[in-house]
Amino acid sequence: MEKQTFFLRNEQVRRNLIDQINSLPTDPARPIEIEVSPPKRTLSQNRKMWPLLHDLAVQVTWFGEKYDEDDWKDLITALVAKMHKQEQRTAPGIGGGVVMFGQRTSKMRVSQMVDVIEAIYWFGTEQGVRFSEDSRQHIEWAQRWGETNKQKQVAA
Repeated sequence: MEKQTFFLRNEQVRRNLIDQINSLPTDPARPIEIEVSPPKRTLSQNRKMWPLLHDLAVQVTWFGEKYDEDDWKDLITALVAKMHKQEQRTAPGIGGGVVMFGQRTSKMRVSQMVDVIEAIYWFGTEQGVRFSEDSRQHIEWAQRWGETNKQKQVAA
């Protein structure tokens, strides 16, 4: 059996999904897993995130260091995880140092990616970044995100 994905958008899709479930065999020894979840991040969210991370990489020096886009993604997703009080794990590095296990944006839901993008705008704005895609609406959202999450940071 191959994996099928249904995007529940209307009643016809709902009926198709119900029909598909009704046609599945049941076997206590080999159960079939059915997962219901909000959609994962969109391709447009991913395409938006990388240029923003590039802007941070080019324009921001953080504690005397320049970081590339992947490093900034790790820093921003760690910030978002902390704001949502999600567990952040670290381990001693095999060759020394410390390794922080990061969030995988490819597995994030749409709402989580909204937080990541808004956190990039908020942090970049705080650092004086001139984003190549200068959108007032996104910057306003990011400022609201920063105010909302600043309160969470104080409480943590």
